[in-house]
Amino acid sequence: MRHSRHSMIYSLGGFSLAGLVLGAVVSYPGWGLALGAGLWGVLQARQYNRLMDWLSQEDDANLPPEGDGPWGDLLDQLARRHKRSQTRERELRAVITRFQQSTAALSDAIVIIDSHNNLEWWNRTAVTLLGLQARDRGKSIFNLLRDPRFIRYYRKLQYQEPLQLISPVNPDIHLQYQIDRFGEGDRILVARDITRLVRLEQTRQDFVANASHELRTPLTVIRGYLETFLEQEMPRPLQRGLSQMQQQARRMESLVTDLLLLSRLESTQHISDEEPIGIQSLIAQIHRDAIDLSGEQGHRFELDIDSDHDLVGQKLELQSAFSNLVFNAVRYTPGPGLIEIRWYVDGKGGHFSVRDNGIGIDPVHIPRLTERFYRVDESRSSASGGTGLGLAIVKHVLMRHGAQLTIESRSGKGSTFSCHFPRDAIRRLNDGDSADQSRTARPEAPASPECSSTQ
Repeated sequence: MRHSRHSMIYSLGGFSLAGLVLGAVVSYPGWGLALGAGLWGVLQARQYNRLMDWLSQEDDANLPPEGDGPWGDLLDQLARRHKRSQTRERELRAVITRFQQSTAALSDAIVIIDSHNNLEWWNRTAVTLLGLQARDRGKSIFNLLRDPRFIRYYRKLQYQEPLQLISPVNPDIHLQYQIDRFGEGDRILVARDITRLVRLEQTRQDFVANASHELRTPLTVIRGYLETFLEQEMPRPLQRGLSQMQQQARRMESLVTDLLLLSRLESTQHISDEEPIGIQSLIAQIHRDAIDLSGEQGHRFELDIDSDHDLVGQKLELQSAFSNLVFNAVRYTPGPGLIEIRWYVDGKGGHFSVRDNGIGIDPVHIPRLTERFYRVDESRSSASGGTGLGLAIVKHVLMRHGAQLTIESRSGKGSTFSCHFPRDAIRRLNDGDSADQSRTARPEAPASPECSSTQ
């Protein structure tokens, strides 16, 4: 480029000198100099106009015009740069085309959302599963996916677990949404068709529910006859055998009951009849039942209950979940162990926790504790009379209430099971309600001197 600038100066000097000489010949050196400089300017303007005409063309395939002198050097430089940019553009177009072809072949819908929650791009499957159209580009994601559950999931910014919803354009399609953040506030939304998996799961649930329902009637008949036989006089060995049969029949009835409850919980992801549950009185009732279950073991109970806040949800489901946690603490804490039951509210929401100083659990088992029929110790679980479904029921109840279960435990150091509810599930009680709940929640002192209760 420096050579081109020097060439331009030399060119101007040459034209000016030629004009000066020619003007001197005709006795007008000044006019000759001006004529030479003007002619040089006209030629430069002509080259400039050719260059501008080429730059204004929309067809990038045309090469720059030919030129001589310094303009020729400049146009050659532009031609080389133009060729490199065309090569780079072809490579980028090939990459984009390849990307579009690969995403179009995916069976999952992929949507790019900018930092302002507006739609930027989506693949072909998003049109089928989500109903996105070309006119939707630049619109807010909330204008197209209006389900309140999706909006809450999107705004919470906690995308560790996917969200399952019905397709907004086809009620027969079940979608699983997964969101990941990238760049400066941008998001990528992946919607997967899980209809087949949902139907398979529904088939499994129907089978379990139907089988459990069919088992309930014969078990009731068997247990009824066993109770009748046990009321009669009979040899001791026969009586012992019938007693064991009755015990196992009751255990099978409990298993069937838990299976039916779990199937009902799995049938829907969300509760439809939310209402204040009176958690203070609910915990008081569970506490009394736990004292009865403790019996002669003489467990000590400590209650720390917030009397100013109630929990909104489905009462029977939450009673089942909370009682499972408390009864497990009684079963797996040797008497006279300590069991602490807490209900408190903070800035994150409401929390129900059960803490004991019992035998505890090895941390390696904690990730699988909520699986159906998972047992840390087969002999210990059988002796306790549990069905292996209690914590699975707790997990599904909490999921339906938008809550989470956390478990802290170590072998020989006791366990803490905590249920964490979102802030929108908490209801503050007025003074009258708070006083009524406090009177209802205060349990009577247990008859046994070995079992104490502290609030």
